[in-house]
Amino acid sequence: RTWSYIKTKMFLFAQADIAPLMASLIGVPFPLNSVGTLPLEYLNNSAYFKAESLFTNAVQILEQFKVKMSQKKETTLSFLFTPFKPLSDSEQIHFLKTTRLYIQQQKYDEAVSLCKKLINLALEGLSYYHTYDRLFLGLSIAVSFVGWTTYVILAIIKTHTNLTKAVQTNNKESTVLFYSFAFVGMIIGFFLLIQTCPWTYYIYCLLPVPVWYAVMREIPVIQDLAANLLSLPISQSVGFFLVCTLGIEILVFSFFYRSTLTIGLLVFAGWPVIAQLWVQAKTTTLIWTLLCVLLAIFPLMPVVGREPHIPLVTAAGLLTLLISFLLLASLCKGENKYRNKEDLKLLLYQMLSIALSTYVVNSTHDSLKNKQGLPVLNQIISWMTLVSSSMLPLLSPTFLFQRLFSILLSLMSTYLLLSTGYEALFPLVLSGLMFVWINMEQEALQYYGLSLKPKLAIFNFTCATDITQFRQLHLDDIRRSFFFISFCWFLLTAFFGTGNIASVNSFDPASVYCFLTVFSPFMMGGLLLLKVVIPFVLVSCAFEAVQVTTQLSSKSLFLIVLVISDIMALHFFFLVKDHGSWLDIGTSISHYVLVMSLTIFMMLMNGLAQLLTTKRFELPRRTKHHPM
Repeated sequence: RTWSYIKTKMFLFAQADIAPLMASLIGVPFPLNSVGTLPLEYLNNSAYFKAESLFTNAVQILEQFKVKMSQKKETTLSFLFTPFKPLSDSEQIHFLKTTRLYIQQQKYDEAVSLCKKLINLALEGLSYYHTYDRLFLGLSIAVSFVGWTTYVILAIIKTHTNLTKAVQTNNKESTVLFYSFAFVGMIIGFFLLIQTCPWTYYIYCLLPVPVWYAVMREIPVIQDLAANLLSLPISQSVGFFLVCTLGIEILVFSFFYRSTLTIGLLVFAGWPVIAQLWVQAKTTTLIWTLLCVLLAIFPLMPVVGREPHIPLVTAAGLLTLLISFLLLASLCKGENKYRNKEDLKLLLYQMLSIALSTYVVNSTHDSLKNKQGLPVLNQIISWMTLVSSSMLPLLSPTFLFQRLFSILLSLMSTYLLLSTGYEALFPLVLSGLMFVWINMEQEALQYYGLSLKPKLAIFNFTCATDITQFRQLHLDDIRRSFFFISFCWFLLTAFFGTGNIASVNSFDPASVYCFLTVFSPFMMGGLLLLKVVIPFVLVSCAFEAVQVTTQLSSKSLFLIVLVISDIMALHFFFLVKDHGSWLDIGTSISHYVLVMSLTIFMMLMNGLAQLLTTKRFELPRRTKHHPM
């Protein structure tokens, strides 16, 4: 049989258009809540049938518009209600009468054109009434965000700086302020009550009242802050504001354009030059710049795909071993050398674990490539490495560099097992930058005359909990907090940047082949989440080291992080979409939720970092018995 070629033309239609199309094809009424437009191009029928079907479609959507309008009119005060003017009652009657007349006169093209116009206007009206309160609610939420952020800033200034003076509270003014805000709250509540608004409206609209009441109670702090800002040169104040704004905007843009992170890291590379730190630390500055440039390459690389590149994993393992040998030699010769053989044995065991992980990755992928399955011995070694990696750092000395190095080796051994390509090099470059960051912060403190650099080599995490040693904040501490949140953000969006960064669906299942090859969604998902979390732990441990060596309380720094994340959350709140594909809608929502939960996640990471850096378990040691 000869198949003849039929030339066809492709027509695109929206997902919502499927419902009226199917209803028309099977001859049933259009769904009441359908907002789709009947695609006439797919109907092989008479012009009369098409015109009548589209007219029915228009009437069905118009009825939805009428219902939505009446619902909104009933719950809105008459003097505040603004109807959708392009589709008034007279316009509706005109459209319906004219369309029916065109059909009776067999002017089907004119009738179809008028129906499409009516459908578009009705859909616009539906969207208008559906989002009728959006501006009002959006402003209420934005006011709450701004008030909360302002309150946190005032709390930082009041508690952790010397910019304000102690002022006695005027009880009379406080009482007047309280009753004023209480009256405003009652007015808002009454206004919502007479409109029979949903209970969620009360939360959105009443939340700004207590927040701004708390802000207004700090009027003396605001006055002192304004006086201090006015005493500074205008160029310095404006420059600081522009730098902060630019930094936050780069973080926001990084969600949509990964290459933006490269720009941010290159700016980080130039920080020592801008801050004049390169004069006193040329070697450290050179290493910092080099590592920032290396890290800036990762956002430009494609997202880790499904084609494994095991030689890169092997290179990462060998490079880790080489660095381990060099640092081991340096630590043994340096001021903070290993005091006993047990600590040395632990480090050698961790290096052996790195070597085993490198071997297991190569062996496993060769075995799978040859259709021989996952070797049982490799699987046992992988799971033992995973379990031991969380315990081994707690057995190492709590001296700063020794403990951080032990954490790196333990986590790196697990990370190698979960790697299939260039991502294995990422934690290594990141950790190198974190070590240099700790040293650069000491150079910055030395620049301000507060350096602890001579003690850094023998700094002990367990001796850094004295709250009396904490100092007050200054502007450079905002930069430290921004570095922390930026490094975490770079991890999230540069290395793990996918179409939807809140999902692990796009990760290659080959990453878990060293642990299991049988499909197990919960187990595989847990291992992939562990792969995501490991770089965060490295950054959090480095930030913990920066915090204790610069004598800053974690509360003050995390309040700054909270301010930055709240400002970013306000950005993403206005970027949330309610139209487009499900991917676009879900991605915009996940961006907002991700930023909102960032502070909680960082607090959890900070708690884990404190545990990993300060706690040490002593293994029972054998006592030597000497013969009498």
